[in-house]
Amino acid sequence: MASARYGVKVASLCHRALAWTLRLLRGSVCVRSTHAFVFSGCTHGKADSVLETFDLYADTQPSLCISPQTGEALDEAVRRVRPSRVLELGMHCGYSSVRMLRLLPSAGRLVTVELDPLTAELGEEIILVAGFKHSQVLTSSSAEAIPSLHSFLQLHQGTSEGLNLVLMDHDPEQYLPDLLALEKEQLLCPSGCSVLLIYRNQRDGDRREVLGHIGARPDRYSVKSELQCVTEIFYQRKSTS
Repeated sequence: MASARYGVKVASLCHRALAWTLRLLRGSVCVRSTHAFVFSGCTHGKADSVLETFDLYADTQPSLCISPQTGEALDEAVRRVRPSRVLELGMHCGYSSVRMLRLLPSAGRLVTVELDPLTAELGEEIILVAGFKHSQVLTSSSAEAIPSLHSFLQLHQGTSEGLNLVLMDHDPEQYLPDLLALEKEQLLCPSGCSVLLIYRNQRDGDRREVLGHIGARPDRYSVKSELQCVTEIFYQRKSTS
C-alpha cells in the first residue's frame, strides 16, 4: 500500500517537472520570436512604437505579454501612483517594463527580476531599444532577489523609503510568499505601495490564497480593484505613535 502511494507521488512529481520543462521551452520559443518581430519592426528609440509592434505581434501569434486591456489598467496605476521606485517580477520580453518606464517620473527607477536568462537578456535589449537606460534587470528567482534589493534600490531599513509600486507577473504560486518577503524585508513603502497581481488563466486558488491573507490583515492591506486578469492591492503601515 505504501509503495503504491509512493509510486503515485513520484508520477505526480514527474508530471509536474515535465509540464514545467515544456512551459519553459514554449516560453523560450515565444520570447525569441517576439523579440525578433519587435526588434525588426519597431522604430528604435520610440516607446510607443515598441508597444504598438508588441500588440501587432500578439494579434496574430501566441504571446506571453499582457493584453492591451490589462496594459491600460497598469498605465492607470502608474499615472495615479507616480512611483519613484518600481519592482517588476517577471518580464516576458519587456512589454510591461516599457509600458511602465514611459510613464515614470524623470527620477523614477525600475528594477526587474526575471528567472530565465534568455528572457532577461532579450527583454533588457527591448528596454534599450525603446530608449530607456535607467532600469536594471536581475537574472534570478524572486526568492533570491528580494533580500538583496535594498542595495539595488538604495534603501535603508527602518526609514520611510520603499517601493511605491510592485508588478507581479511571474509564478502565481509565488505571489503570496514574495509579498510576505517584501514586507519582512521592509521593502514596501510604509506610507503606501500598490501591488498589481497578473493572473493568466490560473487556478482560482492562487488568487484566493492572496485575498485570504489580505482579508486577515485589514490593518495593512486592502483590495483596491479586481479585474478579470489583474488584482490591485494596497499596502500601508499605519504609524503606532
